[in-house]
Amino acid sequence: MCGRFYLDAKTDELLAFFGLSSIPHLPTRYNIAPSQSILAITDSTEGLHAGVYRWGLLPFWAKQDKSTFHTINARIETVESKPAFRTPFRSRRCLIPASGYYEWQKQPSAKQPHCIRPENGPLMAFAGLYDRWTDPQGGSVDSCTIIVADASTSLRPIHERMPVILQPEYFKAWLDRDQHDVSNLKALLAQRQTEGFETFPVSTHVNNPRNDDPRCIEPLSTLL
Repeated sequence: MCGRFYLDAKTDELLAFFGLSSIPHLPTRYNIAPSQSILAITDSTEGLHAGVYRWGLLPFWAKQDKSTFHTINARIETVESKPAFRTPFRSRRCLIPASGYYEWQKQPSAKQPHCIRPENGPLMAFAGLYDRWTDPQGGSVDSCTIIVADASTSLRPIHERMPVILQPEYFKAWLDRDQHDVSNLKALLAQRQTEGFETFPVSTHVNNPRNDDPRCIEPLSTLL
């Protein structure tokens, strides 16, 4: 799964990486957790658009505004069939910017957190889905989820799952609002990035989501 990530890229880096003209201001985040506000890139009639979404997809058909932990991730194997995700998969896809993410490796005594990030460059893009829920009074909630798949060979010793990471050459095809074919979309996700990552242990400081500072991404070896 992907249950925690960070985004410390500069505004100009985000604009260049995603081909955007503007982006909402959000503070630098080192420990983004479920239910918090995150950036997501979508396609619109005026081109690519960056918006603020709640992490944890709330389906448009939900009876109340109540996100659950299991909607922060959508499994690639069933994303086209699960009730919460099947409609967004066909028509409401997004990219979620990240500088890196965290995963916890099982060990005999405890779980060791690791930071996982691209070897080259300050950014990567998670494949995601979004939806809009509207309450009876006309208020709305924009929310999103991150698609996850089996981890690559190099990352499997840390954790068995990883987010689906798309390279820039696939951004346009993934966000295309006229693409609804499930087989084509699944084939696109199969082109996900599986190698080219830097990994290192970090301190358990990151375990607490209230700790949101650069220490979260400091290699454990520099803190000992």
